Amino acid sequence: MLMMKNWYKNVYHKLFHLDDRLLLIIAGSVTGVFSGLASVVLRLSLESALKWLHPFQQYWWAFVFPGIGALLSSFYLEKIAREGAGHGVPEVIYSVSRYGGLLRFRSSYSRIISSLLTIGSGGSAGPEAPVVMSGSSIGSSIAKLLGLNDRQRITLVGCGTAGAIASIFNAPIAGLVFAVEVILGEWKFVNIIPIAIAAVAGTEISQAIIPEQVIFNHQMFKVGFYDILPSLCLAVVTALISVLFTKALRQTGKIAKKTPFSLWTRAIIGGCVVGIMGMFMPVVLGEGYHFIQSMISGTFAMGGFIVFLAVFAKIFATAVTLGWGGSGGIFAPCLVIGSLAGIAFHNVMSGLFPSIECASQGAYALLGMTGIISGVMQAPLTGIFLIVEITGGYETILPLIIVSSLSSTMSHYIEPASFYFKELIERGQFLRPGTDARILSDLNISEIIETDYSKVSENMVFREFIELLKNSHQHFFPVIEDNTGEYRGIIQISAIRKYALDPGMYNMIFLNQIMDTEVITASLENDLQEVLDMMDINNMDTIPVVENDWFIGMISKTRILDLYRRELIMQTSV
Repeated sequence: MLMMKNWYKNVYHKLFHLDDRLLLIIAGSVTGVFSGLASVVLRLSLESALKWLHPFQQYWWAFVFPGIGALLSSFYLEKIAREGAGHGVPEVIYSVSRYGGLLRFRSSYSRIISSLLTIGSGGSAGPEAPVVMSGSSIGSSIAKLLGLNDRQRITLVGCGTAGAIASIFNAPIAGLVFAVEVILGEWKFVNIIPIAIAAVAGTEISQAIIPEQVIFNHQMFKVGFYDILPSLCLAVVTALISVLFTKALRQTGKIAKKTPFSLWTRAIIGGCVVGIMGMFMPVVLGEGYHFIQSMISGTFAMGGFIVFLAVFAKIFATAVTLGWGGSGGIFAPCLVIGSLAGIAFHNVMSGLFPSIECASQGAYALLGMTGIISGVMQAPLTGIFLIVEITGGYETILPLIIVSSLSSTMSHYIEPASFYFKELIERGQFLRPGTDARILSDLNISEIIETDYSKVSENMVFREFIELLKNSHQHFFPVIEDNTGEYRGIIQISAIRKYALDPGMYNMIFLNQIMDTEVITASLENDLQEVLDMMDINNMDTIPVVENDWFIGMISKTRILDLYRRELIMQTSV
């Protein structure tokens, strides 16, 4: 048995540790397969739930279904899975940003169950973010099983994300781009190959179980020169709607938390409000894929002013669903809102300029989807490739690029942080891997402090200090008060040279006369980035640490650099 174990270790080391690219490719493929399976499970489960509930939708009391689903979802997450509500993507980004992609295994199934309860009952949300959470957790768990380091684990988290998105949409390129552009935030060769393979693996699993080429079929669109200027105008519209949607999502959740209602009551109220809206405007219910198909194909029955209202109704329904206790993502709502916005824009443009030969409503529905996806996520490449792949509408690529790039740029100008990043940035938790801020955040200030410093009394005669200096290697001497031991100032050897070179001064001065009391001090409450900023502003290489008027030690840039180098090696080595 021991020989077999040693043989396994030797083979593992020779195959993988000599070239971790092979390890990441193989592990990424496995991650993509399991992430794809998770997506298929959720997709088939949602279809079954919707079919089961469909016969009951004709009754007046059907509005309670989303309320019951939101209640069960919040109860499951809070009491059984013991995870907070939400849709999961910010949590994945935070784990990559702060903890090297560490995620709990139960997240691989908890979000699937909670989103099934929310969306399957009619809640306005999408299944994409839950499967991103699931796929990322699968990747993190596989990395843990193989004993990988932070960098390798982050790559497998990206593989799980790509496999999940690729599977749910049958869009491998979009899965790859979303994982790199949004989740990881860095285009590295070592990441791209495994993530691309994972995306293909997830897509193949999905197509093998649910054979289809694209989610939304469409007729060939005739897009010409006259659509360029309208595309520019549509980009402005989608950017404004994206900002509105982002603010609505955040503010609705804040309002819900300020209400006197319990978590369960909020979930029921929010779900029932969405259910009542759905009785008059069914487009706000569920993920809305069949409505998107009708809008692209030109068979969407809703028209005129109702389409305009439906844009804001879907925004409100999604904000209430996610903000009041439901679980799900914003991908699908973005697609629905974008399609509605594109059709509403086309209706207005056709009414104002009936003689212009522009593309059909279906083409503008695609452009609207791209604009909202790019604006809300501030991820233009994800918006372009996702819409092109899920619809096959390659003939609209030029206006897609225009709308996507302008919408994301304008959204960023108005709202500098996307919906995924806003809360993390406000809490100071958005730290990209490999950056100085991330590495410094992993260093504890207590590790940096050098405490082996001899203290001197403020009433010490300078001659006694000179005798002490002869047997010391210190460059700094903290000065303390005799009775209380409190910190009073510091003596820097380079600053007292004029006194040291004049023996006639040795018996004439005390240390409290030559100590520096104006030196900036740090405390244990400061993080290392703040300490470095204080050093740079005050042109210091070493700074004293004082807590509650007690001298703790000194922090030097040399010590910080040494531990920084060790931490960097630890995060990137095999």
